[in-house]
Amino acid sequence: MELSDEDNLRLNVLLSQDLHAVRIDEGDMTLHALTGRGEAKVSLNPTGRHEQYLRRVRELLSTHVLGSPGGYPIYLRRWTRMGQARDESLARLLMLGEPEAVVAVVHAAGLTDELARRAWWAMPTADNARRMLQRSEVAGGAMGPVLAEFLLDYLPFETESGPIMESVRLMLQPGLIDEPARESLWAKARRKNVYYVGFLFAVPDELPTNAPAHPGARAADTALAALAEQGNACAAQLRRLLSPAGQGFLVTAEEVLRKPNDQDVALAILEVLGGYLAPVAPAAPPPGPDIEAIVAEAAARVADAAPETDLGAVRQAAPELSAELEAMLVLVAVGEPLVAPIFARTDAIGTVMRRRLEPVFGPVLERVASLRGSGGRPRS
Repeated sequence: MELSDEDNLRLNVLLSQDLHAVRIDEGDMTLHALTGRGEAKVSLNPTGRHEQYLRRVRELLSTHVLGSPGGYPIYLRRWTRMGQARDESLARLLMLGEPEAVVAVVHAAGLTDELARRAWWAMPTADNARRMLQRSEVAGGAMGPVLAEFLLDYLPFETESGPIMESVRLMLQPGLIDEPARESLWAKARRKNVYYVGFLFAVPDELPTNAPAHPGARAADTALAALAEQGNACAAQLRRLLSPAGQGFLVTAEEVLRKPNDQDVALAILEVLGGYLAPVAPAAPPPGPDIEAIVAEAAARVADAAPETDLGAVRQAAPELSAELEAMLVLVAVGEPLVAPIFARTDAIGTVMRRRLEPVFGPVLERVASLRGSGGRPRS
């Protein structure tokens, strides 16, 4: 099947211009182009079946962009969504009128702010916005606020927890949304705590809460300040947890731990805890998917810590904080292995899932409470 004379002429004229990106609306058979002079479009006039005609159009684009009408399918098989597309070919891929080519650009390690602008014009989807905002060049460029605004507007239409958490996390990068938008997101988190997880990932020490410091924070500061300044990770992390920011983190994490809505949220909140406490993670992996073993090992590590170690120095300087030290060591060891055996046997969500998670989440919540003061819930 050949292109109609009219389409062949108009497409070749278009291809002779400063072409930046192409998208094809298969529903109304229109080719849209982004050029150095603005946008243009070509209404296609099929001479046969639409599917075959569009294939011929894409072959013409491939001939112009890659030098071969059959180059695109072979090229495509070498791309993945793991960022493997070569940097020097990214701009050309956006001219092929193929959604998968746009996805390859979006995932590429060499994505720039300008390429993000072109890719966004070609395929403005929430998945693409999230992926591009993972790149510091894009998040810190002109496209960052544009993509964040789209995700903010689209958030009410998201139905899966994973994309919601990731959207909130990415939007909270510096300079992307204004303070009223942040406050609005936080207010929505009170009704839908999956939003809290995004905040915990993005700004764990800058949550908009009014949590008071732990009652023992001042004494801990006095006892541990020197150790923390000397690079003692346990001392620094314990002071962080007892501070107003740390207490705000713990209260917010507790809200999610008490009522995770689905498995994605349950896994994410454990990941949040591990990430926050990563500076005190042991070199050896935890003793296995058994919360009781983790609790026992944490108690033994504190009790047997030699004075010359970070842990032993903190225990010696502030023996009254031994319970808090144990709690910290338990929380840093929690993660997916603890809940994987449970999720392997059930796909339950909501109340049923929480009931089955109780043997794990119960002890975790007890350790969070041990690190909490008596100041109660913060005023959000």
